[in-house]
Amino acid sequence: MALKSDKFFRRHSFDALKTRKPNCVKSEKAEMGKSVKFEGISEELQKIIDANMDKVGARRHARDAFKDIQLSIDHCLFKMPHARLKMKESYEVNSRGLEIFSKSWLPETIPPKAMVYFCHGYGDTCTFFVEGIARKLASSGYGVFAMDYPGFGLSEGLHGYIPSFDKLVDDVIEHYSKAKENPEICNLPSFLFGQSMGGAVALKVHMKQPDAWNGAVLLAPMCKIADDMVPPWLVTQILVGIAKFLPKQKLVPQQDLAELAFRDVKKREQAAYNVIAYKHKPRLQTAVELLNTTQELEKQLDKVYLPLLILHGENDRVTDPSISKALYEKASSSDKKLILYKDAYHSLLEGEPDEMILKVLGDIISWLDEHTS
Repeated sequence: MALKSDKFFRRHSFDALKTRKPNCVKSEKAEMGKSVKFEGISEELQKIIDANMDKVGARRHARDAFKDIQLSIDHCLFKMPHARLKMKESYEVNSRGLEIFSKSWLPETIPPKAMVYFCHGYGDTCTFFVEGIARKLASSGYGVFAMDYPGFGLSEGLHGYIPSFDKLVDDVIEHYSKAKENPEICNLPSFLFGQSMGGAVALKVHMKQPDAWNGAVLLAPMCKIADDMVPPWLVTQILVGIAKFLPKQKLVPQQDLAELAFRDVKKREQAAYNVIAYKHKPRLQTAVELLNTTQELEKQLDKVYLPLLILHGENDRVTDPSISKALYEKASSSDKKLILYKDAYHSLLEGEPDEMILKVLGDIISWLDEHTS
């Protein structure tokens, strides 16, 4: 059951927090995996978001307690007006016995033009920032369906652990195939929307279901991890060896992703509000799976042949924009478009100045409109 937010504030009312600038996050830089301290909230709420998030119960508890605060921050994704929408959250047990969280956003007054199936990035969730993205798409006439992968967000599984990327992709296919059976939407065009690691998920879904999708939107797709993000070769080989015996250990060195991914400093601070995101060092097997997946995809770019919109920041230091160029050049798609954004970092829809975020959203909606008209 959701906890009432007004119980947790000592000095500030909820309405006051909504107008506070995000400097209510303590400014000292937190170490990776260390909890961020928020000013103006009670010790009770701070304990909830400081809890060990390895198990899904703690993540669900934190999200219920913090979701109103998340949506009140001063970020353009949450300030944009949106149409009347039908929104639904669900928990369903999949064929592997894992309870998967998903959410849908549909325009309330008109039938949707098409359905967009969202694949979130590494460590992320389909709640928080995705909420603002989905509301914008749904207000533009598109139904949106999103899920948390096993081990991420509000879905069951050890937090941040990917024992097999292929099984994760199979879980996505199973969940989205079932969603597409809904008689209200089964005849609509369906598009994949993959962000960062979700871009790799979307491409693998397409390769396993080559004729099931009408197109894909890929934001900074993880077809190759930037060289600066990968440990030196010898360290990598040692970690791969250790992963066979200690797959769940958080031992992979990693830079501060928020600093690398968010160009706008104010929005970089707001990333701390994603309280159920995985913020620790990557688990060994997870890192191996991501590395193997990118190496595999890099060799199979020519197997991509659905209509494609690829968007990437030229200054992305998380996923390599040169591979997005290679994807554009090598993909067998006759209908493909690449947009590179000058000076932009990795998180195009969350961490850029407002005008850039609005431009990227506009480019996505224009492309979807062209492919559903």
